[in-house]
Amino acid sequence: MAGAWRIRGTFLRPRDALDRPLVVGILNTTPDSFHDGGRYPGTDAAVAQGMRLWQEGADLLDVGGESTRPGAAPVGCAEEMARAIPVVQALVEQGALVSIDTRNSTTARAALAAGAHALNDVSGLSDPDMIALCREFGAGACAMHMRGTPATMQQDPTYDDVVAEVGDHLEAVALRWEDAGLPAEALALDPGIGFGKSGPHNLALLRATEDLRLRFLPRPWYLGLSRKSFIARTPGVPPDSDRFAGSLGAALAAAHLGCDILRVHDVAATLEALRLYRTILPTPP
Repeated sequence: MAGAWRIRGTFLRPRDALDRPLVVGILNTTPDSFHDGGRYPGTDAAVAQGMRLWQEGADLLDVGGESTRPGAAPVGCAEEMARAIPVVQALVEQGALVSIDTRNSTTARAALAAGAHALNDVSGLSDPDMIALCREFGAGACAMHMRGTPATMQQDPTYDDVVAEVGDHLEAVALRWEDAGLPAEALALDPGIGFGKSGPHNLALLRATEDLRLRFLPRPWYLGLSRKSFIARTPGVPPDSDRFAGSLGAALAAAHLGCDILRVHDVAATLEALRLYRTILPTPP
């Protein structure tokens, strides 16, 4: 059974009670995110899309107000909050479970005060206030590995051993979380596919999913693969692919290797693929 994520007084488990990874629906309220940026301008459109993903069966909605795509410039805190916080509040009021995708502790506090259940931080909780906020609100968190910043991370990323180095970085985050007295199950860990990694780095990390997940148990292992550019760079995939089919294939491979949480744009299709996978192969590896 995939691992559960402890968020704000409850353990997040699949809403359909199936043995599958948790599926987190992506909701960007930005004009410039790499796949859905600008598609849902204004609070009403973003909330409608969020509830659509929730009705499709998402276990959690991840709301972001700042693009962290490669090359993206930082956004001021006031702008980030204006985009994201009303959406978080409205979704929570309509019964959805929500995480806030931010590396800014001011935005994180506002989202948690509005009812968000968890933080998703691409900077790996580098701001110590993030861990303090999780303790104050009883929130869960996802800490991701990223080398550099979104503006610089893809400028010739190099590693001697990407799996070992990313693992060691996440272990340091996990130790800081443990030192703060927070429960291990509340901290999800994400190797940051596409965040300061080349194509071979991404593949090495994905192939190491089973080993990395076992290294960090009982912390859930979190992957964001959906529509990412590494899919179109895979041999045999057309460079102009919309990356939809590749996203489903990557999700199934990650599930087979034991991933606990998948962050996706296409909730209904991902859940359908996982349902067929678990029906045909009912016993996880």
